[in-house]
Amino acid sequence: MTISLAFGLSAWIPPAGLLPFRGQRARPYLYTEQEVQSLLVAAKRLSPSNGLRPWTYHCLFGLLAVSGLRISEAIKLDRQDVDFNQGLLTIRQTKFNKSRLIPLHVSTRDVLAEYAQRRDRLMPIQSSPCFLLNDHGRCLESSNVRRTFYALSRQIGLRGPVDHTGPRLHDFRHRFALETLIHWYRTGEDIERRLPVLSTFLGHSHAADTYWYISIHPELMGLATKRLEQRWGADS
Repeated sequence: MTISLAFGLSAWIPPAGLLPFRGQRARPYLYTEQEVQSLLVAAKRLSPSNGLRPWTYHCLFGLLAVSGLRISEAIKLDRQDVDFNQGLLTIRQTKFNKSRLIPLHVSTRDVLAEYAQRRDRLMPIQSSPCFLLNDHGRCLESSNVRRTFYALSRQIGLRGPVDHTGPRLHDFRHRFALETLIHWYRTGEDIERRLPVLSTFLGHSHAADTYWYISIHPELMGLATKRLEQRWGADS
């Protein structure tokens, strides 16, 4: 699935001392497109093959890859939060007690709509208003989602057979943010003006959380430096 962003990003790096100190974060794992596709294929092979579970995990992992949602936000989505007519997700009362809207690309909307039809057919009596359901008609639990993700990660080689560390679900969010920034730099968008929009889109409470992405990725730093050199050259 793909998502089309209606906002774009100049090469601006905040000066040292502008942002508050934050503890060191784990460096995100950047999934390749092939790895994402392999995970989606593996999800559709989950048991029971005639149940809802394979389709729920296929939909969940695909949504995380294209939306930048936190896993907690994705599993808390209610049916009323998915607007197929407007192509919007409503993320309510999230990590920082704020709500926001997420636009959906038409391909993503179609996948979600197909899942909803299948869900209602396989699970006509549901005990939960959640959009994504398990085979008992209830909302997904984050612990079960993570165990399933770890098992599939081992199947497709993202983790070793006995590894307890490796790519995380949260890294889908990092991948989304970094690919968006790289695309904006490559297409000449105004980073300084547009970066706060990405911050809002991701549900960050502090701009520093979004600026952090520029500093951790070699290609982004290279693109930012190149943009600054071009500016300085034009001004000299």
